[in-house]
Amino acid sequence: MSARILVAEDDEKQSRLIRIYLEREGNAVQVVADGRAALERARSAKPDLIVLDVMLPLVDGLDVCRILRAESDVPILLLTARTTEEDMLLGLDLGADDYLTKPYSPRELTARVRALLRRSRKAVGSAEPAVLRVGAVELDTARFEVRVAGQPVALTAKEFAILEALAREPGRVFTRAQIIERVFGFDHDVQERTVDAHVMNLRRKLEADPGRPRHLETVYGRGYRLNDGPGSASS
Repeated sequence: MSARILVAEDDEKQSRLIRIYLEREGNAVQVVADGRAALERARSAKPDLIVLDVMLPLVDGLDVCRILRAESDVPILLLTARTTEEDMLLGLDLGADDYLTKPYSPRELTARVRALLRRSRKAVGSAEPAVLRVGAVELDTARFEVRVAGQPVALTAKEFAILEALAREPGRVFTRAQIIERVFGFDHDVQERTVDAHVMNLRRKLEADPGRPRHLETVYGRGYRLNDGPGSASS
């Protein structure tokens, strides 16, 4: 599964290693060493995926992620030396699809890249495009578009995948483990808090009052569901 991949990493040794492993997979890899160059190359080259270090000169990697997510749905894998939960969730909140903490195995990095590419292509190239409507929420799986009460909502690839999984069986309660299986697969160990972070971000985008969600509901002790009726607010 070859792809055009942009690597933004200012550590020359790390970027060389990443390039070697990704090119072994048959990918075309471009490398930049600062955030400004990452923005320029992402806009001009239109890569299929971006591997983005958080600690970049000129423009911080988190700012690069935020800017690019406002412009594109390109999958973004963050590389970070920050290991606190707040820092990790911040990257997801800004639109990253996945993250790796340093030090990491190059083999794990290539596995996560494969998984992100596979999910991205499945979302874009579904053999049976469909428009899913659940209450006021509408998903166009062919165009990768979401509307709530007719208003467009911009989602990341991972957020869209979670919402689509829930929308295909409205009213059904999905446990976090079931969401991980359907959206993340078995490529690597995903913690349940990652699902919670994506759900929190989805609520900010879908709900008029994220503290009292009417679309994406919590069923205490069970998991999450996309409400297919008027329902009652839960958090």
